[in-house]
Amino acid sequence: MTTDRGQARGLGRGLGALIPGGDAPGDLAGRPVTEIAIAEIEANPHQPRLMMDDEALDELTQSVREHGVIQPLIVTELPRGAPGGMRYRLIAGERRLRAAAAAGLTRVPVTVRETTDRDQLELALIENVQREDLNPIEEAGAYRRLIDEFGLTQQQTAERVGCSRAKVANRLRLLELPAEALEALQDARISEGHGRALLGAPSTAARLAILVRIEREGLSVRQTERLARAAQSVATATPAVAGHARDPDLEALEDALRLQLGTRVGLRRGRGGRGTLTIHFHSDEELDGVLERLLPEWLADQA
Repeated sequence: MTTDRGQARGLGRGLGALIPGGDAPGDLAGRPVTEIAIAEIEANPHQPRLMMDDEALDELTQSVREHGVIQPLIVTELPRGAPGGMRYRLIAGERRLRAAAAAGLTRVPVTVRETTDRDQLELALIENVQREDLNPIEEAGAYRRLIDEFGLTQQQTAERVGCSRAKVANRLRLLELPAEALEALQDARISEGHGRALLGAPSTAARLAILVRIEREGLSVRQTERLARAAQSVATATPAVAGHARDPDLEALEDALRLQLGTRVGLRRGRGGRGTLTIHFHSDEELDGVLERLLPEWLADQA
């Protein structure tokens, strides 16, 4: 089938309730299909997807131009007198609807369902998740809405969507990232693995500092995890002198060294300008990472 990407995966019970007997969004299960005007369909306000792949949409448009819309859209009827002359609201099939309009069609095949607001969000989420059309932040945002707006637990959300509770929990944790990291994830400048690794850093400032290095240096997820652990180690370290606050300038320098070297760093001042700088490492790999930053030319000569 050429109307959407990806293969169907496990379904939540919410989809089965909305489409009895069907095993995927748009599986008709014997229900009637009708054609309605595109101009009478309004967008789904509960659509979790915020971004769309232009290239994939162009390919779908070409397919629709050649073969028509093979898989019907799912819509719900609006109350009489809806603004703008709209008679229906789209529930599932946004890409097909856009492709049909771009291909010059004026009418599309649909099945009409009676739904609640939660049904509309669930079905749009299920369709997109099964086709892997959502980025991790869009998916997390949809889970958050099901929990906050409709009172579902993480377990109930997982059951409705057809995934594990752990997946729901991991996606929701990503929403704790600072806005800059969320944007980088949405734009695919960093991976979901990078995002989870950033959550190991103890503060927003530390997460942002590490994010800059990920994008500037192309750090791997494992390197990001090391930086986050180093930041956490410094945040929980015991002050050198019990009962005395540390010099904030010294702490700032220590943090800068830690982030630059990717491992825990200890900086202590003594009397007369003396002090110690201790660089910790816990494996040969971490040591190599430190040397790459301190002595790149020497390390190259040893290779």
